[in-house]
Amino acid sequence: MSATATAVNPTGIASIGLHFPALSLPVEELAELRGQDPDKYRVGLGCEEMSICPPDVSVVELATEAARRALSRWGGSKERIGMIAVGTETAVDMSRPLSAWVADRLGLSGAIRSYEVKHACYGGTLAVRQAAEWRLSGAARDQAALVVAADVAMYEEGDPGEPTQGAGGVAMVIDEPRIARIDPVSYPWSEPQFDFWRPVGENYPRVDGPLSLDCYKRAAENCFKAMIGQRDPEVVLRELAAICFHVPFPKMVRKAFYRVGEFLDLNAERIDGFFQEKIYPTMMWNRLCGNAYTASLWISVARALKGLAAGERVAAFSYGSGFGAELMMLEAGPDAAAGAWEQDVETDFRDRERIDARGYSELRESRS
Repeated sequence: MSATATAVNPTGIASIGLHFPALSLPVEELAELRGQDPDKYRVGLGCEEMSICPPDVSVVELATEAARRALSRWGGSKERIGMIAVGTETAVDMSRPLSAWVADRLGLSGAIRSYEVKHACYGGTLAVRQAAEWRLSGAARDQAALVVAADVAMYEEGDPGEPTQGAGGVAMVIDEPRIARIDPVSYPWSEPQFDFWRPVGENYPRVDGPLSLDCYKRAAENCFKAMIGQRDPEVVLRELAAICFHVPFPKMVRKAFYRVGEFLDLNAERIDGFFQEKIYPTMMWNRLCGNAYTASLWISVARALKGLAAGERVAAFSYGSGFGAELMMLEAGPDAAAGAWEQDVETDFRDRERIDARGYSELRESRS
């Protein structure tokens, strides 16, 4: 942690809010609809359920409700919000930012920097970094930032990505680090690639699956290499309370971490031990909501921070196709142990309606 920067202007996550839509589809139902073995989705991909938006819910509602929840438990005045940054790849307009819809519904206006960030699934992390650096620079003048990562992931019927679909939003107030301090130093890596993209005017993304997996693994390897440097990898990984990844689907995370472990010269037993202890538990909520693109990593981070003692450290690896990646370090604050934001997840998952294959098909038909 950079003592100089944080002593002047301590910065991190002051509040978290999450929101998931009111419908979900168990992967077994999709497997039946597509004539597949359910274990192909449950075991092969590691997925359990996917969050589905009802016809009257869009990314606007997901982002706004997550933000409302974060603000409600922050305790600060809305007049202190000086930035609204929304990371998404589910833009509703090619010009007007999604932040404008969120600000309008929350009654936020005035001397506020408001914008949308796009870099596939990496956009939410970029928004977090920009907000933290804005405060650490002194330009914020003690104002706070509202950062939202929200997306709806939907693929063409029968596409290999269909069982990984999902939706959700995570909002964070970046201010005093009551929940987690954000280390000013991070470890980025990028390479221009066409591994996953959606041309203007097309409803569904195009994906080069093998290339995307290779890019993701290569990005993870380079980011962790930079973070560990010349230190003993075993010691560095052991000192972390949790290691969070962007979760396109859980098995992709496992493959990436094995690539990292092999590069660090760890044997298979040690790699598996670290994965089971420090990574697998962080994906509990992701397995129940599917890929929420920009929100995916931050759903995992929210799960990891819940219950941590002050001072415990978390690594957060973000990846966005195209591609850009970044490894961040977080340090739990005094409010992490209480995990107040878990209430959002429990409420949404408890109250949502599980639809069957027929209901899913009808829903897609109504949208088309």
